[in-house]
Amino acid sequence: MKIVTSKNQYGFLLATCLFIFQSTLQAQKPSFREKYQPLADSLATVYKIPSAVILGVAIIESGNGTSRNSRLLRNYFGIKGKNNLLKTKGIRSSYKQYKSDTASFVDFCKLVERKKFYPTLAGNPDYKPWILALSKTGYSEVPETWRKLITGAIQKNGLDRGVEKKSLQLPAEASNGDH
Repeated sequence: MKIVTSKNQYGFLLATCLFIFQSTLQAQKPSFREKYQPLADSLATVYKIPSAVILGVAIIESGNGTSRNSRLLRNYFGIKGKNNLLKTKGIRSSYKQYKSDTASFVDFCKLVERKKFYPTLAGNPDYKPWILALSKTGYSEVPETWRKLITGAIQKNGLDRGVEKKSLQLPAEASNGDH
Protein backbone atom coordinates (compact mmCIF):
# COMPACT_ATOMS: atom_id res chain seq x y z
CA MET A 1 0.00 0.00 0.00
CA LYS A 2 1.41 3.32 -1.05
CA ILE A 3 0.78 6.41 1.10
CA VAL A 4 0.40 9.60 -0.87
CA THR A 5 1.16 12.89 0.83
CA SER A 6 1.08 16.30 -0.67
CA LYS A 7 3.58 19.10 -0.35
CA ASN A 8 0.93 21.09 1.53
CA GLN A 9 0.83 18.48 4.29
CA TYR A 10 4.62 18.64 4.69
CA GLY A 11 4.51 22.42 4.68
CA PHE A 12 1.84 22.42 7.37
CA LEU A 13 3.77 19.86 9.42
CA LEU A 14 7.01 21.85 9.07
CA ALA A 15 5.27 25.12 10.02
CA THR A 16 3.71 23.44 13.06
CA CYS A 17 7.05 22.04 14.20
CA LEU A 18 8.75 25.41 13.76
CA PHE A 19 5.98 27.14 15.72
CA ILE A 20 6.33 24.65 18.59
CA PHE A 21 10.12 25.00 18.56
CA GLN A 22 9.92 28.81 18.56
CA SER A 23 7.36 28.74 21.38
CA THR A 24 9.65 26.47 23.40
CA LEU A 25 12.58 28.85 22.92
CA GLN A 26 10.49 31.82 23.99
CA ALA A 27 9.20 29.92 27.01
CA GLN A 28 12.77 29.30 28.16
CA LYS A 29 13.67 33.00 28.31
CA PRO A 30 11.76 34.79 31.06
CA SER A 31 10.16 38.13 30.31
CA PHE A 32 11.58 41.27 31.88
CA ARG A 33 8.78 41.20 34.42
CA GLU A 34 9.32 37.54 35.30
CA LYS A 35 13.05 38.09 35.65
CA TYR A 36 12.83 41.13 37.93
CA GLN A 37 9.52 40.64 39.78
CA PRO A 38 11.13 38.81 42.73
CA LEU A 39 13.73 41.57 43.10
CA ALA A 40 11.09 44.30 42.88
CA ASP A 41 8.92 42.49 45.44
CA SER A 42 11.86 42.22 47.85
CA LEU A 43 12.77 45.87 47.42
CA ALA A 44 9.12 46.86 47.84
CA THR A 45 9.16 45.20 51.24
CA VAL A 46 12.42 46.84 52.33
CA TYR A 47 11.81 50.34 50.94
CA LYS A 48 7.99 50.40 51.23
CA ILE A 49 7.67 51.42 47.56
CA PRO A 50 5.12 49.49 45.47
CA SER A 51 6.82 46.90 43.27
CA ALA A 52 4.53 48.11 40.47
CA VAL A 53 6.31 51.48 40.62
CA ILE A 54 9.76 49.90 40.66
CA LEU A 55 9.05 47.57 37.73
CA GLY A 56 6.91 50.05 35.80
CA VAL A 57 9.66 52.66 35.82
CA ALA A 58 12.29 50.03 34.93
CA ILE A 59 10.20 48.75 32.02
CA ILE A 60 9.81 52.20 30.49
CA GLU A 61 13.24 53.61 31.26
CA SER A 62 15.06 50.51 29.97
CA GLY A 63 12.75 49.50 27.12
CA ASN A 64 12.08 46.18 28.88
CA GLY A 65 15.81 45.75 29.37
CA THR A 66 16.70 46.31 25.72
CA SER A 67 18.00 49.90 25.86
CA ARG A 68 21.66 50.67 25.37
CA ASN A 69 21.90 51.95 28.95
CA SER A 70 20.48 48.76 30.40
CA ARG A 71 22.67 46.53 28.24
CA LEU A 72 25.97 48.42 28.59
CA LEU A 73 25.59 50.09 31.98
CA ARG A 74 23.05 47.90 33.79
CA ASN A 75 21.12 51.14 34.29
CA TYR A 76 17.40 50.34 34.23
CA PHE A 77 16.14 53.71 35.49
CA GLY A 78 17.86 56.40 33.44
CA ILE A 79 19.85 57.61 36.45
CA LYS A 80 22.69 60.00 35.56
CA GLY A 81 26.18 59.54 36.95
CA LYS A 82 29.67 58.19 36.30
CA ASN A 83 30.58 55.34 33.99
CA ASN A 84 33.64 53.96 32.21
CA LEU A 85 32.17 53.58 28.71
CA LEU A 86 34.50 56.16 27.18
CA LYS A 87 37.54 54.21 28.42
CA THR A 88 36.22 50.74 27.62
CA LYS A 89 34.14 51.24 24.47
CA GLY A 90 34.82 54.78 23.29
CA ILE A 91 31.22 55.80 23.97
CA ARG A 92 30.24 59.01 25.76
CA SER A 93 27.34 58.72 28.16
CA SER A 94 26.06 60.76 31.08
CA TYR A 95 24.31 57.77 32.64
CA LYS A 96 25.49 55.91 35.72
CA GLN A 97 27.06 52.47 35.40
CA TYR A 98 26.25 49.68 37.87
CA LYS A 99 28.13 46.53 38.79
CA SER A 100 24.91 44.50 38.81
CA ASP A 101 21.23 44.69 37.91
CA THR A 102 20.40 44.56 41.61
CA ALA A 103 22.60 47.60 42.29
CA SER A 104 20.62 49.59 39.71
CA PHE A 105 17.29 48.64 41.30
CA VAL A 106 18.55 49.40 44.81
CA ASP A 107 19.92 52.78 43.72
CA PHE A 108 16.52 53.71 42.28
CA CYS A 109 14.82 52.81 45.57
CA LYS A 110 17.37 54.85 47.51
CA LEU A 111 16.80 57.79 45.16
CA VAL A 112 13.04 57.58 45.78
CA GLU A 113 13.63 57.23 49.52
CA ARG A 114 15.45 60.59 49.53
CA LYS A 115 12.52 62.46 47.94
CA LYS A 116 10.46 64.84 50.10
CA PHE A 117 7.23 62.96 49.38
CA TYR A 118 8.63 59.61 50.53
CA PRO A 119 7.67 59.76 54.25
CA THR A 120 4.01 60.47 53.40
CA LEU A 121 3.76 57.69 50.78
CA ALA A 122 5.98 55.00 52.33
CA GLY A 123 3.91 51.84 52.73
CA ASN A 124 1.07 53.03 50.46
CA PRO A 125 0.48 50.16 48.01
CA ASP A 126 -1.33 52.37 45.44
CA TYR A 127 1.10 53.11 42.60
CA LYS A 128 -0.78 56.17 41.30
CA PRO A 129 0.23 58.72 43.96
CA TRP A 130 3.82 57.45 43.74
CA ILE A 131 3.96 58.01 39.98
CA LEU A 132 2.38 61.46 40.33
CA ALA A 133 4.78 62.47 43.11
CA LEU A 134 7.84 61.17 41.23
CA SER A 135 6.83 63.02 38.08
CA LYS A 136 6.65 66.29 40.03
CA THR A 137 10.25 65.93 41.29
CA GLY A 138 11.87 66.38 37.90
CA TYR A 139 12.60 62.68 37.46
CA SER A 140 11.44 63.08 33.88
CA GLU A 141 11.79 66.00 31.49
CA VAL A 142 8.24 65.39 30.22
CA PRO A 143 6.28 64.56 33.38
CA GLU A 144 2.79 64.13 31.93
CA THR A 145 3.95 61.84 29.13
CA TRP A 146 6.17 59.93 31.56
CA ARG A 147 3.24 59.37 33.96
CA LYS A 148 1.11 58.01 31.11
CA LEU A 149 3.88 55.69 29.94
CA ILE A 150 4.57 54.31 33.42
CA THR A 151 0.87 53.87 34.18
CA GLY A 152 0.39 52.13 30.83
CA ALA A 153 3.31 49.78 31.49
CA ILE A 154 1.96 48.94 34.94
CA GLN A 155 -1.50 48.16 33.57
CA LYS A 156 -0.30 46.34 30.44
CA ASN A 157 1.98 44.07 32.47
CA GLY A 158 -0.59 43.46 35.20
CA LEU A 159 1.70 44.93 37.84
CA ASP A 160 -1.29 46.47 39.58
CA ARG A 161 -3.04 43.14 40.24
CA GLY A 162 -2.54 41.80 43.75
CA VAL A 163 1.24 42.09 43.85
CA GLU A 164 1.24 44.65 46.63
CA LYS A 165 -1.19 42.71 48.82
CA LYS A 166 1.16 39.73 48.74
CA SER A 167 4.25 41.76 49.65
CA LEU A 168 2.47 43.54 52.51
CA GLN A 169 1.69 40.19 54.17
CA LEU A 170 5.34 39.31 54.77
CA PRO A 171 6.48 38.98 58.37
CA ALA A 172 7.24 42.25 60.18
CA GLU A 173 10.93 41.39 60.64
CA ALA A 174 11.32 41.24 56.84
CA SER A 175 10.56 44.95 56.60
CA ASN A 176 12.53 46.35 59.52
CA GLY A 177 13.85 49.24 57.41
CA ASP A 178 17.53 48.27 57.61
CA HIS A 179 19.35 48.64 54.31
